Order: sequence, then structure tokens, then C-alpha cells
Amino acid sequence: MKTAIVTDSTAYIPIKMLEKWNIYMIPLNVIFGNEVYQEEIDITWNQFYEEVKTKDLPTTSQPPIGQFVELFENLAKEYDAVISIHLSSGISGTYQGAVTAGKMVEDIKVYAFDSEISCMVQGFYALEAAEWAQRGENPEAIIARLEELKKSARAYFMVDDLSHLQRGGRLSGAAAFIGSLLQVKPLLHFENKVIVPFEKIRTRKKALKRIADLLGEDASSGEQYRAVIIHANREEEANEWRKELAALYPNVEFSIGYFGAVIGTHLGEGSMGMGWMKK
Repeated sequence: MKTAIVTDSTAYIPIKMLEKWNIYMIPLNVIFGNEVYQEEIDITWNQFYEEVKTKDLPTTSQPPIGQFVELFENLAKEYDAVISIHLSSGISGTYQGAVTAGKMVEDIKVYAFDSEISCMVQGFYALEAAEWAQRGENPEAIIARLEELKKSARAYFMVDDLSHLQRGGRLSGAAAFIGSLLQVKPLLHFENKVIVPFEKIRTRKKALKRIADLLGEDASSGEQYRAVIIHANREEEANEWRKELAALYPNVEFSIGYFGAVIGTHLGEGSMGMGWMKK
């Protein structure tokens, strides 16, 4: 059985890795006024953060069902099955779009997977699935492997300005008000598929240290982990943090990721986070 791997643009997998592992990507949209950009195709993360300096914050939208259907029908010419891996269903309808489109196509079986997270941690699932698919593993075995990885998946992040999350409906108004009033840097995470506060911390430096400590708690087992430092236009800071962490945790393989246009719209420039899971 030949299985295709699909993910969406919010996994922020570098193009070379998509090509290497033959992963298909379906884009979400970023909308500046009347201009619609397909994330990671029409607009890069660097371009996005330049655009928002001179324009009002955009809105975002999930891929149309028809775009999923077209992709799945094209894949049916070559593949027997599709595993379609998407950002958390608690913050976007993209996963449900894949489910719906999967029921509309013939000649190919679609397995939709809710990562319950986003950014490169979502990408880790897609990369693992692609590796297993290239080995010829069946879709059920791949899905079981992804569910196993989900048990150890973690992600924590901090934002400089909670108003973006509040405006987009991704965080409760009360939490945003408290954060801005006290000038705290709340740590956020995904819980039950939605973004919620994890802890309130007063400074950026302490927030990043707390994230590192949370990684350390898991990595202290000595098991092998993969981790990604994720930044919103703070590449230099992310690289410095990576150097510090790599020296502390030799059993963790670190990479650098980013909050691209869609997720960056809701978090804002300056956000920083880290996600990890067992290898």
C-alpha cells in the first residue's frame, strides 16, 4: 500500500524537508484587506512581519474544502491512502475540512490526524509519518505511531502582547485583560486542543527559563528527544537560546522554527516558544 502524507502550512516545515520526504502541503490564507495570500506560498514569515509594520493586522482563513478535494483526487492517481495531519481542531477548522473532504473523494482512503498543536511540533508528526510511509508501513500503523508520539508532545510559548490572541478569539478576554494589566508574560500551552494560560510570569527572561526547565523535567529521563525553538521574527534570540540549551541537554536534538503568517497573526511579533516530543 502506498500512502501519501499531507499537512498544512502551519506546520512550517522548510521546503527542502517537504521535498526530501515527499510531504504535500495545503496552505491556510492570510488576508490583508482585499488581498489574499496563501501562507508559505505567496508570503514568507519574513515578508509577513515586514507587512504588518505598515498595515493593519490581517485576518486568517482555513483552506476551502474544494482545495482539499482537489488535492486528494490528484493523490488518488498515485496513492492508495492519505494521512492528513493538521493544526489543532480547537483553533481552526482545517482538520475538519480534511475529514469532510476525505468523505467526498473516491479511490483513496483519507486518515485525518488532529495534531492538537501547531507549528513545527505539528511538523514533527508529518516528518515521522513520511519516514514510516517511505518504509512501506500501512496507514493504521502510522496513525498508531503518531498517537504514541502525542503522549510525549509538549509546547509552551509566551507572547509580548495578548491582544492579538484576544482579538482572534484564541484566548479569553479575561486572561488578556489580566495579562496586560499586570504586564506579565504568561506562559501559554495547548490543553484539550485550545490555547490556555499555563503560568503567569513577570519577565520574558523568566518565562524562557521556565520553558527550558519544563523541557529539562522531561529530558532528565535520559531518553532521546527532538525539540524546536519557535520564534516570531526573533531569529537571533532563538539561535542564542538554542546554543544554551544544546549545552544543557545533550540528549535533545534542537532545531529552529518560526511562527509564520497565520499563527503570527494571532500571537504577534516577539513571541517565543518551544515544543518537544520523544524520538
